[in-house]
Amino acid sequence: MKRLPLPRRDHLLPAALLLGGLGLAVWINLPVMGRVFDGSAIRVQALPTLPAFHTGQRVLILSPHPDDETLCCAGMIQRAQAEGAGVWITWVTAGDGFEFDAALTQGVLRPQAHNMRALGAARALEARQAAQILGVPADHTFILGYPDRGLARLTTSNYARPYTAPRTAAAAVYVPGALTPNAPYTGEALEADLNRVLDRVNPDLVYAPAPQDFHTDHRTVANLAMRLLAQRHQERRLRYWVVHGGVEWPVPKGLHGELPLTIPPRARSLPWNRADLTPAEVDRKLRAVNAYRTQTRILGRFMRAFVRRNELLSPGMPDPDPIPDIEGP
Repeated sequence: MKRLPLPRRDHLLPAALLLGGLGLAVWINLPVMGRVFDGSAIRVQALPTLPAFHTGQRVLILSPHPDDETLCCAGMIQRAQAEGAGVWITWVTAGDGFEFDAALTQGVLRPQAHNMRALGAARALEARQAAQILGVPADHTFILGYPDRGLARLTTSNYARPYTAPRTAAAAVYVPGALTPNAPYTGEALEADLNRVLDRVNPDLVYAPAPQDFHTDHRTVANLAMRLLAQRHQERRLRYWVVHGGVEWPVPKGLHGELPLTIPPRARSLPWNRADLTPAEVDRKLRAVNAYRTQTRILGRFMRAFVRRNELLSPGMPDPDPIPDIEGP
């Protein structure tokens, strides 16, 4: 009997990678076939629903970059206003740190500082367009214009000394229409602007990134929000959302408005509320996402993956049980 030749070793690795890739593709697309893997859809459906808004309530959304407010909260923004609440949006940066974005949208091979600043101005304009689509008045929006991917530096080594952003070569706020034009890139100035917004809005609820979010700008905004509201004894007004929630989340990528948005893996420990969206709210959220044309050309499948039948918001960790008094002997 003739023996068949064994596969060559140099063929084994490509074959294994191919089979592994096919298996991963099938695993990632299981939700498209009508289910979300590991029971996530069932867990989402069991979550408590978001409490109703009420007339006169004031909701402030702290968005590290233009588009975060839409990805996390476009449905809730619509619902709040429909139920009589007012919504304000603050964009902390102009999203001017994504070099590949500037290269593609401006047709340049190696973006220079002026290209990155043009990207920041474009994203600020897109943010205002998205807010308009969602019904947020222009005078309810603030763009602060601090450096994308540089917020952690402002709260540490550059709290008092201006930081020069490596991509824009800027050391002060340059974005048109900023709340404080020419404010230095320092933590002191950033905190002053955030306090100025809090004073103007006097919010009943503040929607901020969760500290579990993977993006360093998001975690920095989370920490600032917690600290500044604690100083005002208003930390109970904070609510949390996540955009960068773990590898491959949300699954699957692309537009799947019939599927639920599942709990982000990086923030499983948080309690969550579910906000169910109507088809009209989902459609309007998609229009707001599509307003970010500079972003969707590159990240469209990721961004549209947030256009689902629900959104998620966390009331934060519950208060720990008080430590009981221990009597002495």
